[in-house]
Amino acid sequence: MKRHWRGTIPLGLLSLSLLAFFPRPSPHLPPPARQFAPLDEIVEAGIKRGIYPGAVVVVGRRGSVLYSRGYGHLTWDPKSPIPSPDSTIWDLASLTKVTATTPSVMRLVEQGRVDLDRPVVSYLPRFTGGRKGEVTVRMLLDHTSGLRSYVQFFRLAPTRDSAIALLYAEPLRRPPGKSAEYSDLNFLLLGLLVDRVAGEPLDRFAAREVFTPVGMSRTMFTPPRSLYESVVPTGVWHGHPSRGVVNDQNAVRFGEVAGHAGAFSTGTDLARYARLWLSQGMVGDRRIFEAATVRRFLQPGASSGNRLLGWERRDPPGKEPVAAGTLFTDSTYGHTGWTGTELWLDPVRDVFLIFLTNRAYDPRVGRSISELRAVRARLADATVRAVPGACSDRIQPSC
Repeated sequence: MKRHWRGTIPLGLLSLSLLAFFPRPSPHLPPPARQFAPLDEIVEAGIKRGIYPGAVVVVGRRGSVLYSRGYGHLTWDPKSPIPSPDSTIWDLASLTKVTATTPSVMRLVEQGRVDLDRPVVSYLPRFTGGRKGEVTVRMLLDHTSGLRSYVQFFRLAPTRDSAIALLYAEPLRRPPGKSAEYSDLNFLLLGLLVDRVAGEPLDRFAAREVFTPVGMSRTMFTPPRSLYESVVPTGVWHGHPSRGVVNDQNAVRFGEVAGHAGAFSTGTDLARYARLWLSQGMVGDRRIFEAATVRRFLQPGASSGNRLLGWERRDPPGKEPVAAGTLFTDSTYGHTGWTGTELWLDPVRDVFLIFLTNRAYDPRVGRSISELRAVRARLADATVRAVPGACSDRIQPSC
């Protein structure tokens, strides 16, 4: 039987009817912002090329987030979820160094429990042999310790304890303090240092002293299984997406909580962290770190090259694409991660860029790291051009 409306339709009912046909936009979709359209094109081109199946971009300044969006899908299956800046959790890989380990050391410095210029052996008595007694905490942070860049502990040691023993036994390859060479070993040691000085594991200390005060509610080590559906896969295991377990095998051998890798986070959480640094240690009206501490960790050493304490400075433009592009200023600092993550902050232009991908997950193109580097470079320059006022004539390089 057909029903016929008699009289006028109540305004509230009409509104509900219209909403059924014209639903409100998802809170994860970005507001209309024509100037950010070039970023969308660059990120989506990377998906079409097969470099990564999904990505998240967050752009902002010290006072606000200007743009936030997810792209593609968690896997190459178009039925898999679209990444969300708020809820999708990414394996940060080496961003762990600057989002968990570095600020944990900062907190211990502010508490007077760690001295940056004190020998590491005074905190880790097993770190001995050769000239290791000359290696300071600062040298671990700016990668001038003299340790080599990488060791496959997961192949050489069957347990965490045996891996730690090999780490302590690793000899220096260069005189300490003379030159910088990026090394996971430095941050493995810093993770152990935090464990010992704090009297609790790095993950617990970082959660209490960094993640919770900053408001990074979805940042953690070892995500619980209840969150696995929100975690982006970074590999394939027996034909199925692997998620929730850190991709870095040395971190796995160290118990999935390590100073160099193992943290997971979201785009929104990392935006809070970026604003903390651009605001000299503030989150809103709350002070998390002293401004002097922030400045101290961003001061380059005489022999550290492009390395700060934990962070790296933007490389100068060269023949190969530079991840931070050509338009961020020389004051820019940040970090990248092997899984396809990155964070850049430019205090002069007052801009931050977060670009999270799962490049490590079954890329459809060869040399995916190099391919991603080119996308990163284009995205960085497009970001500077898109942010209102960032291309001021008073700031060099000009746009």
